[in-house]
Amino acid sequence: MHFNYRNLHPMAGSKRRLTTLLCLFLFLAGAFAFKAVHSEDGSFSRRHHHRGGIARAMPGKQIFRHDTFGNEPFWTGQLRLHEVIQTAVDPLTALELGLKVDADRLPKDFLGRADLEDPQTTLELLRRDAVLGLKAKVKRNRKTGDLQIVKLGTTCALCHSVVDDSVAPGIGSRLDGWANLDLNVGAIVASSPAIDESTKEVFRSWGPGRYDPYFNQDSQSLPVVLPPAYGLQGVELETFLGVGPISYWNRYVAVTQMHGQGSFFEPALGLDIRVRPDRVRPKLNALLKYQLTLKTPPPPDGFFDPAAAARGEEIFINKAGCATCHVPPTFTDAPLLWDPEFIPTNPAYALRPASITKKWRTTPLRGLWQHAPYFHDGSAETLEDVVEIYDLWFGLDLTPEEKADLVQFLRSL
Repeated sequence: MHFNYRNLHPMAGSKRRLTTLLCLFLFLAGAFAFKAVHSEDGSFSRRHHHRGGIARAMPGKQIFRHDTFGNEPFWTGQLRLHEVIQTAVDPLTALELGLKVDADRLPKDFLGRADLEDPQTTLELLRRDAVLGLKAKVKRNRKTGDLQIVKLGTTCALCHSVVDDSVAPGIGSRLDGWANLDLNVGAIVASSPAIDESTKEVFRSWGPGRYDPYFNQDSQSLPVVLPPAYGLQGVELETFLGVGPISYWNRYVAVTQMHGQGSFFEPALGLDIRVRPDRVRPKLNALLKYQLTLKTPPPPDGFFDPAAAARGEEIFINKAGCATCHVPPTFTDAPLLWDPEFIPTNPAYALRPASITKKWRTTPLRGLWQHAPYFHDGSAETLEDVVEIYDLWFGLDLTPEEKADLVQFLRSL
């Protein structure tokens, strides 16, 4: 008996409304507008695909978007998620769970004629490599004619890429490095028929855009907001707890979270994983080089008031003293680390058994305009909330006008 995805999401049962919405978007989009060239955000055009563009793409981009590091035995053999997808996950359900569709991988009339309430359509999307972060080998059953998943794996893009919604919500061209804050990782994993009910309850409690990278190390459930993977150039210790450098974290995630076939050694966590051949280590350098090319996206036109932002920058540097820790141009003072009680957030994540540093790293203020909620646990819904919390915590005595200007500066970053 398969676990029902529709019990996992607040939008469950809204398929008819979503169908109408998608049809409207498809009509307004004029049955899709596809770029004819390789776009600045790294998305591929259909012409590139037909000419084998992905094979010629820079190695790090290929790894980031499409490499599973050989983790299919875990997602297919152990969790058996392929069974759930091919029987219960139609495209509308996939979108409700936060999965994104790369429209540039599809013929321009595909979604206009596809049945969005049929799991077979999801399998066709997977066959075309159009679902960000999921890599599947799909074949057709000779007797029934139905598509079936032979093996399924995950890539970095699952959590750290989105689309520009140029076709419809959740459907468009890729934006690598953006945190997928719609993605309900916990609900997806909880659908596995191989997981016991008590563990399923933990996963279901995380919610969209949150994930706990240490849950399988210390059994504590303390999910954090998925961070962006752009704007890493010049930033040291890129995780909330200051564990790094980047390739260390990439290896940790690839081996212990994605369950790729690689080696990872960390005495502080009691981990000594040795796998041969190692399908992670040889790719770390190329992956790092690609990640460092991903720039922080600028805020859209009209998103902030330039005059107010200029006043807010003055407050940020002087009266509020934010720049003492959030030092420009990276807006962090890493590699310095801070004791948990210095920051007005719940210290439990920093003090958990799996935490190596037991400290916080000052968060780089990158792309704040599109990355709510804020703080590691998402406890501040808006930038206004962030400013208010810090004003009270540090006794900044900011006026309402100063707070508003400071928010405008943060929106400009």
